[in-house]
Amino acid sequence: MVSASADEVTMTMLIPTIVIAVGMVACAFDVRTRRIPNALTFSAALIGLLFHVAKAGADGAQFAAGGWVVGLLLLLPYFALGGMGAGDVKLVAALGAWLGPAHAFWLAIYAGLAGGAIGLIVAIAHGYLGTALANVRTMFTYWTLVGIKSVPGLTLESSTAPRVAYAIPILVGTVVTLWLR
Repeated sequence: MVSASADEVTMTMLIPTIVIAVGMVACAFDVRTRRIPNALTFSAALIGLLFHVAKAGADGAQFAAGGWVVGLLLLLPYFALGGMGAGDVKLVAALGAWLGPAHAFWLAIYAGLAGGAIGLIVAIAHGYLGTALANVRTMFTYWTLVGIKSVPGLTLESSTAPRVAYAIPILVGTVVTLWLR
């Protein structure tokens, strides 16, 4: 029987512990202030990059940078359309720097699923489901006629809809990604 070294066990637990801690801090800020601080996202991304460089050199840099880019690019369109805050995008990118490109992809997918489920629950709880579905129809109609761009009146800045602190679905997506990896 082969046993894992203490170093391997530490590394196996260290990254999940860090990304969950970063996610929990982001949730606390997002719920309280509806903002995720740049100091958190940028430092988490930088430390993730430095960690992987120290661990694996140029390959580690490529791994961390790839995870950051995947996390950024997957959520950037939602920000550009006014449906997501920049802090949410930067958080997924920062977590991607720790987890690498493949896990950043799955984190974004699972966060999207969790966000949809939580959004549905919030819409039902606030009696907003009919309006939310009408807004989705309006978005698709607008995009068909005008092209894919922000829909006036249906962005985070202009909407009066109930909101979800999206760091929560991101944390759920992180936990599911770590659990399934």
